[in-house]
Amino acid sequence: MALMTGEQYVESIRKMKMNIYVLGEKVESAVTNPILRPSLNSVKATYDLAQMPEYEDLMTTTSSLTGKKINRFSHLHQSTGDLIKKVKMQRLMGQKTASCFQRCVGMDAFNATFSTTFEIDKQYNTDYHGNFKKFLEYVQENDLVVDGAMTDPKGDRGLAPSKQADPDLYLRVVERRPDGIVVRGAKAHQTGICNSHEVLVMPTIAMRPEDKDYAVAFAVPVDTEGIVMVVGRQSCDTRKMEKNADLDVGNKNFGGVEALTIFNDVFVPNDRIFLNGEAEYAGMLVERFAGYHRQSYGGCKVGVGDVLIGAAALAADYNGANKASHLKDKLIEMMHLNETLYACGIACSAEGTATEAGNYMIDLLLANVCKQNVTRFPYEITRLAEDIAGGLMVTMPSQKDFENPEVGDLVKKYLVGVESVPVMDRMKILRLIENMTLGTAAVGYRTESMHGAGSPQAQRIMIQRQGNLGYKKQLAKAIAGIED
Repeated sequence: MALMTGEQYVESIRKMKMNIYVLGEKVESAVTNPILRPSLNSVKATYDLAQMPEYEDLMTTTSSLTGKKINRFSHLHQSTGDLIKKVKMQRLMGQKTASCFQRCVGMDAFNATFSTTFEIDKQYNTDYHGNFKKFLEYVQENDLVVDGAMTDPKGDRGLAPSKQADPDLYLRVVERRPDGIVVRGAKAHQTGICNSHEVLVMPTIAMRPEDKDYAVAFAVPVDTEGIVMVVGRQSCDTRKMEKNADLDVGNKNFGGVEALTIFNDVFVPNDRIFLNGEAEYAGMLVERFAGYHRQSYGGCKVGVGDVLIGAAALAADYNGANKASHLKDKLIEMMHLNETLYACGIACSAEGTATEAGNYMIDLLLANVCKQNVTRFPYEITRLAEDIAGGLMVTMPSQKDFENPEVGDLVKKYLVGVESVPVMDRMKILRLIENMTLGTAAVGYRTESMHGAGSPQAQRIMIQRQGNLGYKKQLAKAIAGIED
């Protein structure tokens, strides 16, 4: 099959029978629901751009498994050049959607699972690597979206999975059969799962032998019997349901949603199992996935940051304050912070190396430095954008007020900025900034910058492990003339 078009992708999701709940009600279609549709549009953009000649080099590549042309979101990285193009593609997608485009987790899960299953098979003579290659070939051939599912609810963080009062607070195998396994549990914060064809499940932490039932990785279609998705609330999300409220939404075309995804005794056939009880490899899979995903933030968040910086600059223009030196300096600071994130994403890619399985892994230390910066810099970029925008960003009347025959003209009269700029253009930019810093897009930019791909402390632990402090001590001793 050739690469799908955006419309073909939408139709493929329309045909699926997913079990989705939004605001307490079951959703008939992820395609037509007004809260879900902007999120679907963001994924659709990954298909649309892949069809455009000017973006072909970033958005598509040649499969290392089949030799065919594929979307880069389903690629196994074959070089540091591939790793760099991944980051550049993610920045492009952020620029085009100003939102989360939701395919990064699956791409990062592919690469982590590919190399980890290779090493499991080498030790245990299992068939996980062959299973995974067959699955990924199917994904590439059909140009599918795959949600990567790692985060468990976790319950009491002080207890191991097998010690929880409720054993289902980490997803686990509850039955092993000749033809497969049955799993029960949940995965939290699942970005884009409502817009995916398949879900690739991984463990969420390193496991001990007594936790072997929780050391499981597999893939199934998202409309498999027993899978239930409960979509999370976002600030200002119900604005998407209102009529004549495009202005109030801010970014009316694109968005992102997350869901608590519940697995109620879901059957997984043997050929879709990639880890099943080999507890010592759970940590390897988690660490490699986290590394890839922390690299991703040096691309996607930077692209969204580009839009926010542009919006802040326009707000200064429309307010007539663009010549103020302190505003110029704030915009410079925003660009400095944003490009620093990008530099980290490129650096950890350029320093990547080949895994034993053959695909390329980023430099783990630099990837964790990248994500540690992402937990901080978008917050400062956001603060500066809100500073430049001014208070009207959060006190602006609604679109219906602007259109009201009694007060509409008065509202427009008193909310004008620079005379040459249409008042509604000024309002559109302020609403966009509101959406990106406080509304639905903030979930995929500001808040997710903190918690996505692991907590800030998780990155600091990896920096401590990878930082090679002992080697640095030896360097200092050599310069100081100290002998061991």
